[in-house]
Amino acid sequence: MKISLGPILYFWPKNKVQDFYAQLVDAPVDIFYLGETVCYKRNELRLRDLLDIAHKLTAQGKEVVLSTLALLEAAAELHAVRKVCENGEFMVEANDIAAVHLLSKESVPFVAGPSINTYNSQTLNYFTKLGMQRWVMPVELGRDTLQQMLAECEPDSKPETEVFTYGKLPLAYSARCFTARAHNLPKDRCELKCLHYPDGLTLKSQEQQSLFTINGIQTQSGDTYDLRPQWQDMANSGVDILRISPDANTTAETIEELHNSMQNNSSIQASVTESCNGYWFGQSGLDKILTQE
Repeated sequence: MKISLGPILYFWPKNKVQDFYAQLVDAPVDIFYLGETVCYKRNELRLRDLLDIAHKLTAQGKEVVLSTLALLEAAAELHAVRKVCENGEFMVEANDIAAVHLLSKESVPFVAGPSINTYNSQTLNYFTKLGMQRWVMPVELGRDTLQQMLAECEPDSKPETEVFTYGKLPLAYSARCFTARAHNLPKDRCELKCLHYPDGLTLKSQEQQSLFTINGIQTQSGDTYDLRPQWQDMANSGVDILRISPDANTTAETIEELHNSMQNNSSIQASVTESCNGYWFGQSGLDKILTQE
């Protein structure tokens, strides 16, 4: 199996993003996803900046995929997605059906991201015929559903399967910006408050339980989803790629721990107290299942 590093889901300054990838260029990551998937206003890095990072990574033997926005609301956003789809050099992760349409129209191979509603084998087969080479399983699906879907795929055109393995789960997108609302600001005049929350804004219950993480228009899980202890189970279920979602401080260590576990064919323990894995076992997403059974 391969390890991938998903797109940065948070809003970081340009220099922090550039330094982040420079520090990980030698990390045991096979595939890097680059690009903004949450909010069009997070544009400190232009496409040319992403391509510059991409070229540095490919020079070190890494595979690079450019990711698109997951929610399109304006013509300018569609234009930005079109520019990514027409980059002419790197594969694209389509996170909205508009990107799927643009890529399939030009017969460009693509990855179907986790925000694409791929819930059955019929959809998998359909997207494969449109040019999909890899799909990232929607985060709320589990092992049993995955195994059934792959078993029902057309055998000669089965795509690569990638699973969100570590990070705050991207659960939903909204036309409203919740970070701006937390500061009593309208979305159109948000003052880019997301820059103040490099790992999102935690939303807790009255009992101080982490319910969600607010990330602009994106709602994430409150706890960290950690399927690294289940990597062998995922391998047996047909998973090809394990996706790590970047965070501000621990990404390198997270990758190294998973890589070492895979290299040594050993088990790994969840590294954070507030972690969950329920979706993989067909349970509530916030559950933490301690066994494979």
